[in-house]
Amino acid sequence: NPYAGLVRHLRATWQSGRTRPLEYRVSQLEALGRFLEEKKQDILEATALDMGKPSFEAFFTEILLCKNELNNTLNNLSYWMKDESVDKNLVTKLDSAFIRKDPYGVVLIIAPWKYPIHLLLVPLIGAIAAGNCVVIKPSEVSKNSERLVAETLSCYLDNDCFAVVTGGVQETTRLLENKFDYIFFTGSPGVGRIIMTAAAKHLTPVTLELGGKNPCYVSDSCQVQNVARRVAWGRFFNAGQTCIAPDYVLCTLEMQEKLMPALREAIVEFFGPNPKESPDFGRLVGDKEFQRVRALLGSGRVAIGGQTDEAERYIAPTVLADVLPSDPAMQEEILGPILPIVVVANMDEAIDFINARPRPLTVYAFSSDSKVVNQVLERTSSGGFCGNDTLMHFTLTSLPFGGIGNSGLGKYHGKFTFDTFSQKRGCLHRSMGLEPLNSPRYPPYSQQKLGLMMAAFEVKRRGICTLL
Repeated sequence: NPYAGLVRHLRATWQSGRTRPLEYRVSQLEALGRFLEEKKQDILEATALDMGKPSFEAFFTEILLCKNELNNTLNNLSYWMKDESVDKNLVTKLDSAFIRKDPYGVVLIIAPWKYPIHLLLVPLIGAIAAGNCVVIKPSEVSKNSERLVAETLSCYLDNDCFAVVTGGVQETTRLLENKFDYIFFTGSPGVGRIIMTAAAKHLTPVTLELGGKNPCYVSDSCQVQNVARRVAWGRFFNAGQTCIAPDYVLCTLEMQEKLMPALREAIVEFFGPNPKESPDFGRLVGDKEFQRVRALLGSGRVAIGGQTDEAERYIAPTVLADVLPSDPAMQEEILGPILPIVVVANMDEAIDFINARPRPLTVYAFSSDSKVVNQVLERTSSGGFCGNDTLMHFTLTSLPFGGIGNSGLGKYHGKFTFDTFSQKRGCLHRSMGLEPLNSPRYPPYSQQKLGLMMAAFEVKRRGICTLL
């Protein structure tokens, strides 16, 4: 196996204990901070070449949000690393019982092309913070970003502990034949199943950050202009290539008629009368993705946009009206600048529609009535939820981010990333003395000993007081 020696080298370094001290972890995290600062312009240029990503969007997502994760981790790491004391029973009152946060060992991070720096660095920050050695696999689809990571990241990090592997499906397949102690993958559900199958051979735990079709319910009671701007922003940010973008709108026919002119107005406000000329609207990442997304334009009817240019991999911000559940745009995650609208009779029908499908990464709900938003929250299941806006929940390091079911397994962001890459080790340290206290547990057994054991170990339910 071409990567066996690399993994073996990283494992030897990890077993030496080099990555465990707080000072070492901090030094490597600070080096990542220097990478983000010194290579800022290179990151903006690489993402612009890969998918025409506007510098505003690239700076916000690939640099600023990464710095937020980094600084939040540096601010709290010494506290996160501390042993966590736990409750004890009568027998262990004089002993030390705690949870130790151990690194897993050698972990693998496989990143996608959608946000090629952010979705690589954010899990890497947590893996370093937790004391692991890491193999980093950037996406070969966003080739300019991949080249940037491969050529420059090694100049900042300890090469005995961190390595970048490049390549496509064949290289990733060979890489996965090796035993890792943890695998963190971001991508599609189909590839996620392949990752999980490969991990199962070594009983390796995984985090799978997958996609899905994120529903966006818009009630009849809302401020239509505000809804249109927030939905249009979330859908067309990064030319729609965002795993948590609102994938389709559910609303009544009456709301569809109100929403359409408001969406048209928002698109013109954001990108001008010809979005193709806007410096603030991106392009599809590759020819294959362009052809796949363009094929979805046949769903429903094109109410706004629909223009394409294959040479530029350009698809205009597009809204599809009267889309049927059986249409192609409703069969797969769109990952492009297309917003289908599916008409439902009411909120109950919208909730039934959502619950009849695989659980999404995010559910969105818009209403001026908070009870409606809460109803959607309480009666649906998803990785995350955002009421009366889109994407913004992703910006909080204090919220866990991840999917459920078809949309993923495991959580990260902030301390949740540190926890993901830490093995919580239950520890009890007892005294060598006081042996008479152990006598009731030793044979020969008796009813009297059992009574003493019950008194010492039994957990009783607290009393419940009912007010009449």
